[in-house]
Amino acid sequence: MLVILDLNDNNKLRIDMKKNKSSITLSSLCGIIIALSTSCSVMSKEYKTILIHGLQPQQLISASATNVEADGASYWSSYWGQVSDERIDWPSYERIEGKIATDWIWPKLKQFSEANLCDSGCVLVTHSTGDLVARYIIDNQANWLRNAGLQPLNIVATFDIAGAGGGSELADIAVSALTGAASWSFVIDQALTWWLGSDVTEAVGVLHDLKVNNARKISPVPDDRAPRLRFVADGDDFFGATKLFLKGSDDGVVASHSSCGASRVDSFGSCSRHIASDGQVGHQGNGVSGFMPNHYPMLMSDNYSHNSIRNAGHKGKVTVANYAANVGGKQVSFQTYDETTGHWFWKKQYRFVADSNRLSASELIYDAIP
Repeated sequence: MLVILDLNDNNKLRIDMKKNKSSITLSSLCGIIIALSTSCSVMSKEYKTILIHGLQPQQLISASATNVEADGASYWSSYWGQVSDERIDWPSYERIEGKIATDWIWPKLKQFSEANLCDSGCVLVTHSTGDLVARYIIDNQANWLRNAGLQPLNIVATFDIAGAGGGSELADIAVSALTGAASWSFVIDQALTWWLGSDVTEAVGVLHDLKVNNARKISPVPDDRAPRLRFVADGDDFFGATKLFLKGSDDGVVASHSSCGASRVDSFGSCSRHIASDGQVGHQGNGVSGFMPNHYPMLMSDNYSHNSIRNAGHKGKVTVANYAANVGGKQVSFQTYDETTGHWFWKKQYRFVADSNRLSASELIYDAIP
């Protein structure tokens, strides 16, 4: 029997089976045609997803040789590029309140509004510095679009992965070292080589925005009250080379005060006062106690690092800082289970997200989007 699958422009799937031809909707085949499972999953989301990437160090080396759109696509290619609806790409060699806003953010916002993309709601999915870019967007997009005679976007939430909205101490040392304000040392060289690459010789663009004090001054209290859900890593890809410069626990690039969304800079060890980033249940004396407006930490894991948490690969189990949050009147929630190790005085209780032993952090985050 010959079977031909043809997805036509009307979103119909035509099945030719020898002499018998019929046309059925794609949605009726979800769940029985494995090859189309990803497409079905994307189509089933009520809210559209818009990706906003983070710092791309290679763009700091040569602006003239940069292809911003191609770099943006590559950034998300491991997982999110296949399941999202749109992207906002931006060049790392520019400033957020400068050409990133005028030349890159604004044209995309105008495009989204004219296409009615967010009429039913949009979720901004950010990584790293994308968190800071998103904060600037949700603070300004409504005024910008109304002033242009366009409908503001209905942004129902942001899902911030390894968010750098609180800045990174690495940006402070990079700007100081690269501008000659601080003396260069072997330790600084190692840290910047791991983070930025050895070819970066000038402090330009968004590096200045990422300095801790500068980052926390950019749209610190947006009028838009869209919840900002945080997904936090506590691992490291740099063999500890960057940890000397980051406060408290970190993912190798940003400290927990930034990724958790803490209202102040301090040496925090967890986004929760009750659960550690490795899942151990118990009082966390160094847990974050206050958050920036509308910031809600959701998932944490010491198995993922700053970059691996946005990719497709599974690294290990994930725990929760909060079980649920309201997004546009819909609930984002995570089921958990407990494990106990040891006995007597050595007995420990751990809490993990269901299926995190087999699904990657990115899959868990995507599945939670309404």
